[in-house]
This record gives sequence, structure tokens and C-alpha cells, in this order.
Amino acid sequence: MTEDTETSGRFPPRLLREVRGTVTVVVTDSAGTVTLWSRGAEALWGWSSQEALGTGLADLFTSDWAVRHRDGRVLDMDVDICPLQVGERRVGFLLVADRRVEVQGGGDDELMAWVFDQFPAPLAINDTEGRVLRHNQVMTRLTGRDEDEMRGRPLTESVVEATTADDERRVMRVAAKGELETAERFVKVPGEAKAHAWVSDFFPLKDSTGRVRAVGVSSYDYSQQYGARERLALLSEARTRIGMSLDLAGTAREVAEVVMPRFADALSVHLLDEVFHGELPPPGPSRRSVVLRRVVPLADGEQAVSSEPIQPSSSAVARCLLGSGAQLIEDDASEVARWFGDDIGQGMCSTIAVPIRARGTTLGLALFLRNAPTREPYGPDDLAVTEDLIARAAICLDNARRFTREHGIAVALQSALLPHGSPSHSAVETAARYLPAGGGAQVGGDWFDVIALPGSRVGLVVGDVVGHGVTASAIMGQLRTAVRTLADIELPPEELLTHLDDVVTHAADGECDDRDPCASGATCLYAVYDPVAGVCSLAAAGHPPPVLVRPDGTSSVVDIPVGPPLGLGSLPFEAAELAVPEGSLLALFTDGLIETREHDVDARLEELRAAIARPSPSLDALCDTVLGALHSGPAADDVALLIARTRGLAKDQVAEWELHSDPAVVSDARRLVDDRLTAWGLEDLTFTTELVVSELVTNAIRYGVGPVHLRLIKDRSLTCEVSDGSASAPHLRRARLSDEGGRGLFLIAELTRRWGTRYTMTGKTIWAEQALDVPRSVEL
Repeated sequence: MTEDTETSGRFPPRLLREVRGTVTVVVTDSAGTVTLWSRGAEALWGWSSQEALGTGLADLFTSDWAVRHRDGRVLDMDVDICPLQVGERRVGFLLVADRRVEVQGGGDDELMAWVFDQFPAPLAINDTEGRVLRHNQVMTRLTGRDEDEMRGRPLTESVVEATTADDERRVMRVAAKGELETAERFVKVPGEAKAHAWVSDFFPLKDSTGRVRAVGVSSYDYSQQYGARERLALLSEARTRIGMSLDLAGTAREVAEVVMPRFADALSVHLLDEVFHGELPPPGPSRRSVVLRRVVPLADGEQAVSSEPIQPSSSAVARCLLGSGAQLIEDDASEVARWFGDDIGQGMCSTIAVPIRARGTTLGLALFLRNAPTREPYGPDDLAVTEDLIARAAICLDNARRFTREHGIAVALQSALLPHGSPSHSAVETAARYLPAGGGAQVGGDWFDVIALPGSRVGLVVGDVVGHGVTASAIMGQLRTAVRTLADIELPPEELLTHLDDVVTHAADGECDDRDPCASGATCLYAVYDPVAGVCSLAAAGHPPPVLVRPDGTSSVVDIPVGPPLGLGSLPFEAAELAVPEGSLLALFTDGLIETREHDVDARLEELRAAIARPSPSLDALCDTVLGALHSGPAADDVALLIARTRGLAKDQVAEWELHSDPAVVSDARRLVDDRLTAWGLEDLTFTTELVVSELVTNAIRYGVGPVHLRLIKDRSLTCEVSDGSASAPHLRRARLSDEGGRGLFLIAELTRRWGTRYTMTGKTIWAEQALDVPRSVEL
């Protein structure tokens, strides 16, 4: 039955004409099955009369009773549903929809359809439950599936390779919230070998009432923008991460950490051999035989590459060194294997060789490698990126080279200035350690010294100059020399520090520049140990006090008055004197041993006391124990440690006599000395010793203040000491022929190894020292 025949049997002709022109009519039976389908309904829903008859109302609407077109679109259309009754019995339903608005906008709909289908980027429409409603032509081409095939299917089933469950959940969120969401991802679409970077916008499609009817999805390939963004991010990260250490290998590792694996599968950095020694290669491109050493190896350790002539046409890497800039090496397995090894060099590879240049000098080269099967090969844009990145790295590598050179100079200077080995001395057994800051990278101005003094005494020194590098080492050398010079004239510790402070404060008179010791802060601890008296006299200038461990194992921090650091020139220094039993340990150290940011100084001192008191087979082992206990890692500041074990002289090695201030006692003094030398088996020194004793005792009686004290000390040398209560000291001079006196000290100076004057709290001591192994002859 045709639509017109069936309709004319039920509705008046006037009504039918009006329905055909203005409304869409659908009639169903009481079960909701379509029994009449007008041409207006066919235009509205897109179903033909033959297809629509027998369908149910549920197929014409969405779950929330919005009109759903045959192609899946949701139409913004109001439909009136009226029941049809015969008497009290319901026989069906009448659906009436006004089509006038849609007829007026029919041209715009066609344009919108063209826009959707012909839009140059993939577009899709999904219903609020995540099912596919529409795909435009580009989306169909990318997915390789027809729109009819995908319509009505869940999003995760429509394009298996390109979408995930996250997209379906995102569609559901947008439908629920009505807000735009954006996703960035790598997607491999059908027909392409590698995944591309895509951006997808999930946006709600709302009706005039603001209700979300569907969710649109638009995507576009932004691989170029992504690559540019990644290259900029790589350069930005390189500026902050490369150059954190002044170490060649460390800087090269930082480059590798930045570029791998995001930009390269492998990196090899090679530097000229001169760079490793801190030297600067000749400026300009290298056209000579060179030795390149790998800094970032494929395995642990450095690998040397053999020397070979560099010719402009020999290879892309050679041309890179000769100054032609970054070179792109494509599919040259032999060249890649030469620099990366056979394992990596096999297969299809893309490589960039970049010269490492800083301040007009070629330092080496860097090679970036990508395995072609897993990555896009390098392109022209990548050449510019590698050049910019290596330009930054080159400056950092050159800084590391300069630091290597300066560090080598500082190490050589420090090694030349510090004592070598453990000085041998009869009064003490010593062992020392110097630990530069930063695990050996920053040589500074800490020093120690052991100075032999007359009378078997010994001076122990520890000092600290602020700063690191060559300047600090040079300043340390100047102060160490000054201390030795002042100790040689036998100044007591407090006076020695006063004179040393004067040396440092010369800047006040404009007598030194920024590299002199007066331009830098310094501290010092000076101690003199006398094995005959068994006492130690100490004074400190802004320096930590030493630790004393007695033979019974008890330890303590020596209580001494600590004066200001050197260079202030304001307060005097004071000395302290303490008894030191034979076999005691005296530990002198710089503040780097106990001062850290993480620990309390008092707690560190307790750790030091405990470490020094531990039993140890030798002083060298004890030094290692102390450093291991307090500095297991790189030190933040220099550390100097000096440990001395005190010794005493046997009673039969020292002879002492008190003499009256009477010239007659001179002969008695010679007799006493003769007897002692005979007992010691030193008869060969009798004549010289008698002459020395006669001259010194006579001078003490004639010019000094009594009583006179005579002492002989037999150690590694024979020392004769004469003390009196006067502070005036004799002076050596060459007597004229007409002079009756003035030749005594001249004879002493010629007959003995050395002589001098030492001032004490009660007067002075004049001493003369003779060698026990080599007899002296004198020409008068």
C-alpha cells in the first residue's frame, strides 16, 4: 500500500496537504511499531519508507529521546508524540515534528557537511557513551576503515592501533563535564612505519539548552613542532646540566646524560691528547697527526685511538676536525665502527660528527649516533642543535682543561713546599697527611712542618691559608718559609707568631699586592718540644688546639690561649707550657678535619680523640685511621694532620753543672767536660769542646749575670750550652790585627757546625753544636 492511499483512507485531504508542506508525520501501532512513514519523516530521519515500516520508536531516538538521524547525528528538533484512541482503547501513536526551520537552513547544512567531510585534519564525532557516530574523510583515510563499518562501535574497537581506553574515558569525561580536554601522544597509524606525535582535542557538542549531545574529536600531526620543542628543551637542559664539574671526564659524562637516550642512542667524545695534560692545542683546524682519547667510552676506562694523519678528504670525521663544521654521516658502517666499535657500528646508522672548539682552538670531536631501525635519522635541523650543544660543552671542557693545568701546577707547588716523607728526629717520631678539598681536585693552603732545633728540641707547625689553587699554595710557601726563618733564630712560640703576624699585616703599609700572604687570611699553631725537660710550649693564632694522648691512653684537647688569626695585628699572642711524658701522642691539625656543615665541632673533637687513642701498629696507620673515621668521603675543606710521638733522652746523654761567677771556674769547667767526653768516648772532640767551653763560660762570667749554667747534650750531635741571667748577647765580628779580643766567637763559628743564642724567661743561652761523625779542621 502506498503512503498516499493509506493516508487518504484515514485523514482528510486538507490535513494531508498541510502535513506534506509543514510537518513530518509518523504513525505507529499500540506497540510502538511504525505503520506509516511520510516523506517528511524520510527527509528528517534519512530512512526510506520501506526501511522504516516495522521498526520501533527506540531506533528513532537516543536514550534521552533526542532525534537520531540514520547516520548517527543528533538533531536539534522537538517531536510531539500524541496517542491515538478509539473510544477508550489506544490504537497507536502519532509523531509530529515541525520541519520549517530545517527547510530554511538546508543550504547551511550542506555547507557544514562539506566542511566536516573535507576538513584537512582528522575529525570524529562520538556519542556520549563512547560509540562512533561520524568520521570525516581524512580520519577514514588514516584509519583505513569505512565510516559505515565503524559507526556504532565503541571507540576502542574502531581504531585499534591509534586509540586506547584512555580516549574512551576522556570522551566520557567530556560528555559528563562539558569541558574541553587535550591529549598529546605518539600514535602509529596504519600504513606508517613509525609513530608520530599527535595532539587531539576532545570537545563537547551542545544543543541550544546547553546539554551535551555528542563529543567531537579533532587531531593533527605536530611532529615538526614537537621536534623543535624537544630540541629547544635539549639546549635549555644543556645550559643547566653541563659544566657542573671542573673535570674532563665528568663534563663529558654530563653531555652524555643530556643527549642519551632522548637525542642519541650512543655518544662518543674524543679529545686531543694535549687537553688531558692541561695544555692548549695549536689554534685553528688541526692538519697534523693527532692522538685522540675517548672520554665517554663504550666500556669503563679511557680508550686511546691510534695516531694517524688527518687529511681533508680522508673521512667526514677528518673534515670535521679540519674545520668544516658538523658532518652528517649516513650508512657508513666502517666509519661508525671505527669510532663506536664493531658491535654498534653494524647495521643502518645515522651519525653526526661535531668538532669541539673553544676560543678558536679545536679540542676534539663528538659523535652522535642513532640506530635507524628504531629512530628517525638525523636531519639538517639536528646539525644545528648538535653544534649549539657542543659549543656549550666546549667552553666547559676548556674550563676543565684550564683547571687541570692549574691543579697540576698547584699540586706540584704543594708537593715541592711540603715536607717529603716523615722527618727523622731523635725527639719525636712523626707522620703526617695532607688531604685536598674535593677529593684531590682543589689543592689549598694547608701545611705542616717539623723543624729541628738546637738542643735536640723540635718545632711542630700546622697552618691554614684561606682559599685554594696556585695562589693559596704560593702563600702557604711564603708563610712556611717565614716560620722556618723565625724558628731558626729560636724565638719562643708567642714571639714567633707575633713576627709572623707582622709579615702578614704588611698590607697596611701598602707593601704587598693581592697575591701576597697579607691579602689572605691565615691561621697557625706552633709548638716546641724539649725532650730534655719533657715539656712542650705552644701558641696558636686563630687555630684549633692540638689533642694530647698520654701513654696511659687518656686523651684531652690541650687548653691553650688561642690568639686572633694572622693579619689582624691587634692582640698579643700567649704561650702555654705543659708536661708531655715520653711516649705521648700530640696531634696537630687544621680546621678542615673537624669542621663540617653537618656536624657539631665538639662532637667531631670527641670523635678525633677516640680515633687517635685507638691502638695502631704505626703512626702512618694511625693517620689513615683518623682520616677514615672523620673523612670517609671527599672533604669540603683541606685537611692537614701531623701526629708526633714524643721521645726522651736518656739520663747519661745529658750533663749539667752550675758554675760560680768566678774566672777561676773556667779550668774546672774544662776538666768536667774532659771527664764527660771520655765517658762518652768522644776524646776526639776534647780540644774543640774545651775551647768552646772556655770561651762561652768566660764571656758569661765577664759580661753576663750569674749564676752560670753549663750543659752538654750528646744526641746526633754534641751540643754545648752556657746560660746566664743576662739578656745581652755577643755578636760575631772579625777582629782587626790590633784588637786584643773579639776572636773567641769567630773561632767557635769556625770550629763548630753552627752556633746561636736562645732567649729565655730568665736570661739567655748561647749554644754551639758539633757533628759527631765528621771532624772539623780549621785554618787560622
